[in-house]
Order: sequence, then structure tokens, then C-alpha cells
Amino acid sequence: MPSAAMFRDSTQIVLPSSDMAEIAEIVESRFTVTVVKEGDAYRIIGSPVEIKAVGDFLSYRGINLP
Repeated sequence: MPSAAMFRDSTQIVLPSSDMAEIAEIVESRFTVTVVKEGDAYRIIGSPVEIKAVGDFLSYRGINLP
């Protein structure tokens, strides 16, 4: 049986504020995701398909994903 952590990893990306501060609005307007600022990090939440697309977009812009 799949674990909750596996599903969570495929439906969210958590990045430090320094990486997302300038492009958070771009990500939220371009993709069907929710971007939430939590302290010194941003959490991007969406479907697995959208999270994959956001990950590709961020990688293209030079932002390393954890």
C-alpha cells in the first residue's frame, strides 16, 4: 500500500523563499497550483501532473528541486 509521504511528494514542492520570491506569482498564474508562503519557504500545491510541469519550469529557470 502506498504511503502518505509518497502522495505528498507528488502533489507539492517546498522551496526556500530566496528561490521563489521573484517568480511565485508567475508560477501561480501560469499553472493550476496554489502557492503558499510559510515562514521562510514557499509551498506549491497541485495535482501530480501540474507539480511535474512546475518542476520542469523551475528546473528550466535554474532552480534546483530538493
